[in-house]
Amino acid sequence: MSTDHHCPRPRAVLAAARDRVDSRLAAERAWLAALRRDERAIEGLPVRLVVALVVGVASLSVMLNMVSGVQGLAVTELDVRPEPEVTTPGEQELALTVVGPDGDPVAGATVVVSGESASLDGVATGRTGPDGTTSVTVAPSLGPNREQGTLSVTIKPPAGGQYADRRGNTRVLVVAA
Repeated sequence: MSTDHHCPRPRAVLAAARDRVDSRLAAERAWLAALRRDERAIEGLPVRLVVALVVGVASLSVMLNMVSGVQGLAVTELDVRPEPEVTTPGEQELALTVVGPDGDPVAGATVVVSGESASLDGVATGRTGPDGTTSVTVAPSLGPNREQGTLSVTIKPPAGGQYADRRGNTRVLVVAA
């Protein structure tokens, strides 16, 4: 038995298939040409594409609102501006202003002044008012043979805010008179 078939039928099937493909290609080209000439804009778009576009724009809007709301979760670093920044030993008053990164005053923060290389008897604390300022009375002293020292200022942020005090703050320099 021979498996070699030489029959005209497969050629006819192939020719018919080729004709169908050519016919489909011609129809597709004609459709694309008509689409290019169509000036109706969105009227010619399929309904599913329009729905997908509307849903996509709505989803993008929701996501952008969520991203812009994330800044509410961010933590804002606080700093303190002491006045004066340089002082001498002995009792005196320091004005301390707590500010955010843009220099805006922060109300309700607790400021703690303690001795670092200059000595204090205990710590001095104060709570900032609406203008972000508080005053504390300190009496710094310098150790023997010391020409200068520093007072450390730390901030306890207001409760329930998005503030933090993680970096070092401005120190008050105490110099011998």
